[in-house]
Amino acid sequence: MFRHIKAFVMVGALLGATAFMALPAKAEVPESDEPIKIAINDWTSQYVGSYIIGGIFERMGYDVEYVQADVLAMFPAFEMGDLHIEVEVWPNMMYDLFMAGLETGNILNMGETGLNAIEDWWYPTYMEEVCPGLPNWEALKNPDCTAALAVPETAPMGRYLGGPVGWAGFDEERIEALGLNLQVIHAGTDAVLFAEMGSAYARKAPIIQWAWVPHWWPTKYDGKFIDWGEQAYEPECYTDPSWGINPDMMYDCGKPGGTLKKMASAAGEEIWPAAYNTFRNYELTDALVAELLVRADVDGLEPQEVAEEWLNANEDVWRPWTN
Repeated sequence: MFRHIKAFVMVGALLGATAFMALPAKAEVPESDEPIKIAINDWTSQYVGSYIIGGIFERMGYDVEYVQADVLAMFPAFEMGDLHIEVEVWPNMMYDLFMAGLETGNILNMGETGLNAIEDWWYPTYMEEVCPGLPNWEALKNPDCTAALAVPETAPMGRYLGGPVGWAGFDEERIEALGLNLQVIHAGTDAVLFAEMGSAYARKAPIIQWAWVPHWWPTKYDGKFIDWGEQAYEPECYTDPSWGINPDMMYDCGKPGGTLKKMASAAGEEIWPAAYNTFRNYELTDALVAELLVRADVDGLEPQEVAEEWLNANEDVWRPWTN
């Protein structure tokens, strides 16, 4: 059911003469019955955030479509106006394509999400007994450490558990550039990634893997991110082989972190200006997202159920975003 904001006309006198002046009409919402297409990626916080903003749009009267989209392949669709809303642009795997889209003018930076991201190599604290010297990354050079990390599909090399292939974490390149005796095994989804974390943690099995915050796992598992020291991320590490410990290769550093951005197709700005303004106002917090992920990944609710639960209980938070 569409909600309409009625245009209004004010009547007044001007300079002593009786005159009627019609002020500019406030646009009706929704401005169009075309659907706003929201990208759905393959990690839970993005699912939940997409359904939150989509649920707000629907409550404003808009038609919304949720479109499953590969995180890297989706950028041309945003540039062409075939996708319209992305709630999480991460600094590691999406930033270069995001910046390129901004330069064309076909993609809009809709501001920050309010979330502060770290995504990098992680280990449970018991690994410090297995690989003395952790969290320093050079502890991973120890043959005893990599032997402990070996699994049948990687032996004699140690396993590094990476994210889905489409996340483009450059972990194969990182391992080669740093001369580590590790092989990347990609988890198919973020659910598999954290199921592996939970299984290893319960057995105190050796594991090094990709992890990130904001997330629920810090409330359940005691662990640390790898400390890259002088090899901590700098932009030049991803562009200039001469930067860093390996003068011949890029990616000899940790992963980038920072604030998450929101992205939209420029094509939708004139079609749904009120929705775009609402999206600019949309903002979450690290603590809130961690709570929402517990409801989905631990308590077992579907992401859309989690979003609806939050929207129904927090209209005083999100309703001002629509003004």
